[in-house]
Amino acid sequence: MNVLVVNAGSSSLKYQLFDTANGSVVAKGLCERIGIDGAITHKQLASGKEYSAQLPMPNHTAAMTYVVEALTNADHGCVKSMDEIEAVGHRIVHGGAYFSESMLLNKDVLAKLELCRDLAPLHTGAHIQGIEGCLAVMPNTPQVLVFDTAFHQTMPKEAYTYAIPTELYEKYAIRRYGFHGTSHSYVSAEMTKILGKVEGTKIVTCHLGNGSSISAVKDGKVLDTSMGFTPLAGVEMGTRCGDIDPAIVPFLMDKLNMNTTQINDYLNKKCGFLGVSGVSSDCRDLEAAIAAGNENAKLAMDLLGYQIKKYIGSYAAAMGGLDAIVFTAGIGENTASIRKRALDGLEFLGVEYDADVNEKTFGRNGVTELSTKNSKVKVYMIPTNEELVIASDTEAIVKASK
Repeated sequence: MNVLVVNAGSSSLKYQLFDTANGSVVAKGLCERIGIDGAITHKQLASGKEYSAQLPMPNHTAAMTYVVEALTNADHGCVKSMDEIEAVGHRIVHGGAYFSESMLLNKDVLAKLELCRDLAPLHTGAHIQGIEGCLAVMPNTPQVLVFDTAFHQTMPKEAYTYAIPTELYEKYAIRRYGFHGTSHSYVSAEMTKILGKVEGTKIVTCHLGNGSSISAVKDGKVLDTSMGFTPLAGVEMGTRCGDIDPAIVPFLMDKLNMNTTQINDYLNKKCGFLGVSGVSSDCRDLEAAIAAGNENAKLAMDLLGYQIKKYIGSYAAAMGGLDAIVFTAGIGENTASIRKRALDGLEFLGVEYDADVNEKTFGRNGVTELSTKNSKVKVYMIPTNEELVIASDTEAIVKASK
């Protein structure tokens, strides 16, 4: 089945066209600066042909029009008409308490997604615009919503409940949701294949990138995860603070004369690697700064490594043991120094890793075992493939609906 995977942001729209028969990407591209001046980049994978242009994109419907033109172009396209695309899969960041699995789009599903706007105001509106754009140019093509939060819906109440009055949870759905679910789902499933079983497995998956989250996956299901009500919680990230004392929020609001919008923006965009180092939100820049003797850059990296280690230890306790640790996403796949910081000191859990293999491992190496033969806990780097999960879910749901 040809499935178009769409990931719509507030001013961008990423897309990949999959042939699910073999899991291959046929074409991919990006529309950006939507609502400003507009630009598209497109690549056909088989031929390597590329196309880019500055185009007026007042909204996501206009962006999708250009996506259709790129995919069907006689030179750099890959389908003769959009009729060859049998389904569209949308990445949705927050499904709230309404969605515990991927869903075929209909009026009721779209109405419930509207109720999630307050839970992810920066994302949900953009997702809806992307959906509406697809409906405008592909009105008869089935569309499926795949939620970042869905994989985490197996958490028990004691893991997702916050210690606030119950009526607040009941009225406003304030609870731990977790994110990066498609990534955690993919790499944990790949790890169970390596272990040769699902039942009885205890895996910690570390999705580390500009946004980072860590999950405890027991018997193939999420027991706990680091992100919470929003993607701001958990470990230190590129520009996000991660977990802090809640009293810091009103303290800073008073000291810096901020309103709620300003403090939310500050904690999401001015903290993390950027805030601690004063250098950059990118760990590659931090490593260069560390080499030049910047102590704050080193502290920023040390913080993340320490926090990952704490989560691994606490999740091993929560699961009653540990079979495997998986690193994935941009930092997890490509930054050996962060993996080293996280793994050093876990020998008491039976973790042993090959420092030389770790140092030479990057995402382009593919699935790589970092643990030694004597390690009681398997340690792997597994490149994530969130888009493939979305394409696969979309295919299964569309076929089941026929």
